[in-house]
Amino acid sequence: MEFTLHVWRQKGPNEPGRLIAYRATDISPNMSFFEMLDKLNRELEESGEEPIAMAYDCLEGICGTCSLMINGIAHGPDRGVTTCQLHMRSFRDGEHITIEPFRARAFPIIRDLVVDRSAFDRIIQSGGFVSVNTGGVPDGNAIPVPKERSDRAMDAAECIGCGACVASCKNGSAMLFTAAKVSHLAELPQGEPERERRVLNMVEAMDEEGFGACTNQYECEAVCPKEISVRYIAKINREFLRASACRGK
Repeated sequence: MEFTLHVWRQKGPNEPGRLIAYRATDISPNMSFFEMLDKLNRELEESGEEPIAMAYDCLEGICGTCSLMINGIAHGPDRGVTTCQLHMRSFRDGEHITIEPFRARAFPIIRDLVVDRSAFDRIIQSGGFVSVNTGGVPDGNAIPVPKERSDRAMDAAECIGCGACVASCKNGSAMLFTAAKVSHLAELPQGEPERERRVLNMVEAMDEEGFGACTNQYECEAVCPKEISVRYIAKINREFLRASACRGK
């Protein structure tokens, strides 16, 4: 297979950027998207050109570092996958593919296809924890948790913080990410002690980082590689109202 890649190149956060066209040849349909880009980078290095800066780590759909917009879609055309799980058989032979970094005010570009997503870390640091005593591992049945609640908590915990929801939202909202993190702990008894403080702090941190407001158009759910449901946005709204009422007492 052969492709024409239109790749965003930008030397630094304060430098101008532009799309540059490259030919990707002799590509196996079974290659992952990053394997294809790695092959292109080796060819660029062999010809004395600067390789394309990009971020990935686990190559198993877990790390969430692959911050790519592919033909205008976060992580590409396949649903429920990260970029590293996307294979070239998802594209037509000879297709033109536009590759850009995630675009959001809260995700500044570092270089080429690499963005700074540390805003997510600061949201989690503001309240995404539980104050339990460390020590030996407790028995799994020591704290009963209804199955429905544990299922909801585990579904929310699947969020890998990749930022696709932010990049796809016209407002650059981080509501789905923050909602998943808040809901994960709010559904479990271990998260009860910080329940009100957690949601208030995390929503405040989200706003301070410059993320936009949620207007419920569900672009976030459509591109989430872990298919996190927008019902968690309704959950965080309820948690926020509850915490605000408790604080006002």
